[in-house]
Parts: sequence; C-alpha cells; structure tokens
Amino acid sequence: MTLIKSISGIRGTIGGKPGEGLSPVDVVKYTAAYGAWAKQKAGNKDKISVVVGRDARISGHMVAQLVNATLVGMGIDVIHLGLATTPTTEMAVTDYHADGGLILTASHNPKQWNALKLLDNKGEFLNSTEGEKVLALADSEQFEFAEVDALGTVTEVNDYDDKHIAHLLKLKMVDVDAIRKANFKVVFDGINSVGGIILPKLFKALGVTQLIPLNDKATGNFAHTPEPLPENLVQVSKAMLAHRADVGFVVDPDVDRLAIINGDGSMFGEEYTLVAIADYLLSHTPGNTVSNLSSTRALRDVTEKYGGNYTAAAVGEVNVVAEMKRVNAVIGGEGNGGVIYPELHYGRDALVGIALFLSHLAKKGTTCSELRKTYPSYVISKNKIELTPEIDVDAILLAMKEKYAHEKVNDIDGVKIDFADTWVHLRKSNTEPIIRIYAEAKTEMEAQELALQIMAEIKELAAL
Repeated sequence: MTLIKSISGIRGTIGGKPGEGLSPVDVVKYTAAYGAWAKQKAGNKDKISVVVGRDARISGHMVAQLVNATLVGMGIDVIHLGLATTPTTEMAVTDYHADGGLILTASHNPKQWNALKLLDNKGEFLNSTEGEKVLALADSEQFEFAEVDALGTVTEVNDYDDKHIAHLLKLKMVDVDAIRKANFKVVFDGINSVGGIILPKLFKALGVTQLIPLNDKATGNFAHTPEPLPENLVQVSKAMLAHRADVGFVVDPDVDRLAIINGDGSMFGEEYTLVAIADYLLSHTPGNTVSNLSSTRALRDVTEKYGGNYTAAAVGEVNVVAEMKRVNAVIGGEGNGGVIYPELHYGRDALVGIALFLSHLAKKGTTCSELRKTYPSYVISKNKIELTPEIDVDAILLAMKEKYAHEKVNDIDGVKIDFADTWVHLRKSNTEPIIRIYAEAKTEMEAQELALQIMAEIKELAAL
C-alpha cells in the first residue's frame, strides 16, 4: 500500500491501514484539513462552497461520498459535479464563484490508485505555501466540525460538461466552420473514464460527424495502462489504419493530457501536442510561451520563429502557471501533452487542445504526419540512477552545476544544462535516493549518448 502526501494533493492506493494507503480514514482527514484551510482562506465569510468532481475510477463513488460528507460536516456547501474532467472541475470553481475545489483523480495512475487534488478559489492548484498549510493542518488535526444547524449542503450539477464546451466554442481561435468543412474522420480513446462522456459531446459541437470511439464507457476498468505513452496505444494505432482515419486523440483518465495519433498509426509525439498548438496560436497572435524544464526545445524554436520569448519553469503545473502569468504567456504547458490556454483558463485541458489542434489541421489542409514534419525534430531520453541513502544527492547536483558552469545552467529545479544543440536535466526524487536524467538531442542515439555520459559522471562523483 502507498500513500503520498504533497503540496498538490494526496494520492495513494485504495485500502490498507490508515496512513499506509488511501483509506477512508485518510480521505476524511485530508478533506477536513483542506476544508479548514479553505475556511481560513475565505476569511470572515459565513458560508463557503467547494466544487467536487471525479474521474470514473472504481473507487471514485466511495471517495466522493466520503469527501462530500466531510465537507458538509465542516459546514461547507458542496457543488457536486459527479463524473467530470479535471479541467471541467477547475472551470466550475470560477463559474460558481466557489472558494475552492477538490478533484478526485489519480490522473494517469492505474485503477487501484485515487487522489485528492486541491484547488484554490481560482480553480488552480495550490502553491507550495498553501499546500504546506493543508498538510500541517492534517498532521495536527487542527480542524473543527460544524454543529447541526450549521452543516453544509450538497447541490448536484449534472450539466457542467455542456458549459465547459460552450466556453470553449466562444474562443476566437476555435474555428468550427473550418473543422466541419474538413470532414475529418476521428478516432478517440476515452480509456473508460470521463473522456468517454465529454469527448463525444465536444466532437459533435465541433462538427465532427465521422467519429470512431474506443473505450468510451465510463466504467473505471481502464482498457490499458492509463498513461498515454506509445507502448500503451497499440489499440488506437490499429484502429487508425483499420478505419483510414485522419487523426486520433487519446486522453488520460481525468482528461488533462492529450496524445495525438497520425493517420498511419504512428505517434505525433506527446511532446509535440503543445508545440503544434503553440504554432497555430502564435501564427495569429504572437507572444510568449512557457513549458517546464523537462519539455522539448521545439517550443522555444517555434516561439522564437514568431518573435516571442520562451521561458522554462520548474516542473509542476502550478510552477508553469505562475511563470505564464509572470511573462504574460499566450500559451504554455508541459511536454506530457498538457496544454494550458489562458484565454479559457489556467489549467491543462485536453478539450481545448483538441479544438485548437483540429482548427490548425483544418486550416493547414494537410495530414497529421505532414504537419509533424514541419516542426524541429528532437528526441528525449529518460533515465534514472539509483543511489544509496547515505549519498548526498544535493552535493552531486551542485558538483555537476559547477562542472558545467561554462554552459548555460538553470538550477530552479535540479540542474539543467543547455548545450548548443542538446540539453540534459537532472532532478532528484523527493521520496527516494534517485536522480532522474532527461536528455534531448536531434536523434535518439545522440540523446542516449548524452544521458550515458552524464550518468557516468554522476557515478564517478558518487563513487559507485
């Protein structure tokens, strides 16, 4: 059993003893701590409200009942969306002028996992200071439940998917007429979660009439490993060829990540979801972009082509959003297929990613494969080194920073070394003695060679 506590939320495997897995006791404890934090944050308001939405995983109904009852017991009114995507829940927080939100999803983790993701009153993930306060409240159990006359209420909302899509359709860069005229044949994989509910509605609203759904029943029994990586997408690749489709879309269980499949069944590349959408937006509205330090350099290349400035943020959506606000970015996100478009909201959103990509593809009048060829080609190699507990990981990272001080080095999140045509990013794990090594180059061989070189240097420093 596993229970992982972080500033962005609480995640773990369902079952086990309290404190060892995500047991009902833990759900109540951390929900109450979040409720206490939300009440403190709201100040002197007599009553506060919190939006709750969940993905379709098997434990979701149980967890939602515990969360809703705990919030009601805290004297908090609940706006319960039921089955809803992460971006849908985020947007509902601001639409309903709520004081916060809880998303019950373990994102791309397998079905035995669930989590409480914590939102502020802007529908955005808590920053480190706020997250630490919630964890401290949980550890000290400094929360108090309401007396009977002050209990909260639960309001069921069953139509917010439609409102999410309606907001999206108002975006000037979403061209429904162009998409309809292109008459795309689209395959999508909803992973048997909430994508299977909302994506057919989205495609209908966008004028897509040739739709081949895969795994579109929200049962929570994921049809394959949920993370949308190439090795997990064999079924959709075969469907692309069998149906002679133009484009395929795959989402994760909470629909904040988007992978695109070419007509020949090959991967467009999860790193290139954001790159392609940024290319479309910047060609019409030049400006700045942001992604995290471990994302492809192709976004920088595309941004500079249109005269904008690219900035890298520390890994984590909350860090990317903060940097996007600082530099007034027109688009940003993460290389895992996470698209953040501020015109809609500050959160990763696969729905707006689909709408913008289809608009782009329709206006280009080309195929996915040909579109992909127009972008700078890079390959990222992902590796890790397991160290012994007594090794000072921070000292090793400092030594690597000093060794490459003559190169462009960024140390806001581990150590990233930018070379002329390549880069390498070293990050330590917060839970175990591991250094993760991400290296990018123009070919897989070059990326792997760079990673192996850096790994050898780290092993020498650690005397392994």
